[in-house]
Amino acid sequence: MKTISPAGLQDHIGRKIGTSEWIVVDQKRINTFADVTEDWQFIHLDEEKAKQTPFGGTIAHGFLTLSLLPRMAEAATLVLEGCEMGINYGFEKIRFLQPVPSGARVRGHFTLKGAQAKTATQYLITYAIEVEIEGADKPALIAEWLAMQVVAG
Repeated sequence: MKTISPAGLQDHIGRKIGTSEWIVVDQKRINTFADVTEDWQFIHLDEEKAKQTPFGGTIAHGFLTLSLLPRMAEAATLVLEGCEMGINYGFEKIRFLQPVPSGARVRGHFTLKGAQAKTATQYLITYAIEVEIEGADKPALIAEWLAMQVVAG
């Protein structure tokens, strides 16, 4: 994460802030996510049956890909000077554009879309995110993610 003053946020709106490291989405991760969420659809777990689908094999849950955003954000977003905590504020938009095949690598590209002081110590920051699948021509997902950062008062 790059540290920035609250006053400096406006200068970065519209700019790409960073790109995360690659993350492997292997079958073990997919199976674990299925157990945690109790989403055991065959397309995620049954490799033989999934080969018969247009995907040609198992794919990650869309929500699994989405759940990797906090890890991706660690290295690819801004943190305000004096930040005491960050709070997930939600999303304006999420679109799953292409499934992530088991074994693929993904990474996130973060662009600062907006920043607004809500109070003297709370800043609402919006990122446009694209999650790339290595070697694919379309991203796995795009999203507009809102984060509240609280700085010391």
